[in-house]
Amino acid sequence: MELLLIWIQNHLLSVIALIVTTVLIFHYIIEKDYAIKLSKKYRTSIYEAQSKIFLNATQHLILGNKDLAIKEFLNAMDINRETLEIYFALGGLFRSNGEIEKAISIHRSLIARENISEPTRLRALKELAIDFDKGGFVDLAIDTYKDVHKINRDQADVLLALCRIHEDIENWDEAYKYRIMLSKVSNENQSETISHILVQKAKKLFLEGHYHECLESLEDAFKFAPSVSAKILQLKLYIIQGSTEDAKASLLEILKEHPMYASFVFVSLNESMSSTKDQQIKDRYAERLNVLKNMFLSLGDKDLLSSPSIILSKIRLLKDEHKIEEAYDILKNWMITNKNHGEAIKAEFVKLLISLGKHEEAMAHTTELLDRLHQSLTRHFCGHCGYNSDSIFWRCPQCREWETIQFRWKI
Repeated sequence: MELLLIWIQNHLLSVIALIVTTVLIFHYIIEKDYAIKLSKKYRTSIYEAQSKIFLNATQHLILGNKDLAIKEFLNAMDINRETLEIYFALGGLFRSNGEIEKAISIHRSLIARENISEPTRLRALKELAIDFDKGGFVDLAIDTYKDVHKINRDQADVLLALCRIHEDIENWDEAYKYRIMLSKVSNENQSETISHILVQKAKKLFLEGHYHECLESLEDAFKFAPSVSAKILQLKLYIIQGSTEDAKASLLEILKEHPMYASFVFVSLNESMSSTKDQQIKDRYAERLNVLKNMFLSLGDKDLLSSPSIILSKIRLLKDEHKIEEAYDILKNWMITNKNHGEAIKAEFVKLLISLGKHEEAMAHTTELLDRLHQSLTRHFCGHCGYNSDSIFWRCPQCREWETIQFRWKI
């Protein structure tokens, strides 16, 4: 016992330190257990609060009140700034609400964070690209989509966005490049669209008078798909080159395979030389085109002439040549033979009657036309989004889909 006391005296500081350490460890264990319980309690409280906020925000969105939904998400952010889904939800809401700058700011702040995973950073980068795209910041959108593509080359929606932007700004070389990339990762066949893009590139070269380069691009287009637009441009080249027999054969091929595009063909052929300054080239082109028109007007193929588009094209060409009586006789006989005609045919017939001064007959047909009329008299509409137009479009100006044009020949 005495030896123990002596040892304690000699090692008093060590003994005190050991006691104090033991007490501290004991209190640390107790307090840690309490802190865990307290932390869990508060985490549960935060989770419950956020869940309520998310529910409120969802209800506001269902009711169409984006502003109140944004307010709820801002409240959720104040409770816990570490929940990244809040930022993504808020950024998407700002963008859909037209507040592009705020959406950009949120997604940029996410990208700049050091403590997020790379997939989350990539997601934020993609959202930022969409912000730029929706905001009309074309160059920034292209650059940001490219950054996303460099990190993950298999995202078809990113490639599709790049395709769309380059098609919108008519950068056909880049549009072609990204459509080729898209064809490798998408389940949808891109051949028709690629053909259209190459035709647009060829058309630009045609208008600039670079006919040899135009032909090369057009040949590439045919390798992907023999689209109608490619065939019409090929027909124009035959006319420019003076290849009359090839032009006639090409025209007949288009009419037989795609009779509905007859009006497209002649409207497009008439517009081809509008930007050409060389009058000599214009005159030669017009002379050769008249040969094709006369051939078309003399067609007696019953199968072709049963098509409303073919007959309307014929009537309009006759009107252009001021052969109103002939147009009237042809259309009247056609309407007797083909009872199931639509508003476009009837409207054209009324115009002819008015031109000929047959006002009583025109009034009778107009009354009948108005009784039947229940849709727009525009010649064409988009089968994808319903966009209406009298103009030719291979790519819908509204939904930007290719070759969705439909015709209003029937009720």
